[in-house]
Amino acid sequence: MTATFERTTAETTAPATGATREKASRYVLAGIRMALGWIFLWAFLDKLFGLGHETASKNAWINGGSPTKGFLTFGVAGPFTDVYTGIAGAAWADWLFMAGLAGIGIALLLGVGMRVAAVAGGLLLVLMWTAVLPPENNLFMDDHLIYAAVLAVLALVDAGDTGGLGNVWAKLPIVRQAPWLR
Repeated sequence: MTATFERTTAETTAPATGATREKASRYVLAGIRMALGWIFLWAFLDKLFGLGHETASKNAWINGGSPTKGFLTFGVAGPFTDVYTGIAGAAWADWLFMAGLAGIGIALLLGVGMRVAAVAGGLLLVLMWTAVLPPENNLFMDDHLIYAAVLAVLALVDAGDTGGLGNVWAKLPIVRQAPWLR
């Protein structure tokens, strides 16, 4: 009788525990999504307005500074140095970089266009990783690659649906016709 009681208790509590774990996981992933979104959006805002964290006001994009010139001129190292210093400060690179930071940040914060944001963010992060090869603290691994992997996970599990507008976004006719926009 004891074995039957234990089995019955385990069987009846397991689904609730699994559902609770899944719900908790979704909220944790939503929090990670929003945190990463804020990292991208903050970088955009700091470079746009020169908020003084990494970008001085005099170097802000709105004050004529270049969001790519400083790092791509003085911060790159490794086998791709010439490639990156060659595009440092180019208007097209500044616009593309800033549009990427803003778009990825907003998409992650809102939970919309997660697949596009994950691909664009992953590409941007891998490019940033290649700009500093080898990384400072490891032979090849650094936070850029970890963030890129996390973006992939967030897109794969539809992390924008929890605490975001992912469900609403998914119902839009254009997103239904082109699921890659999800």
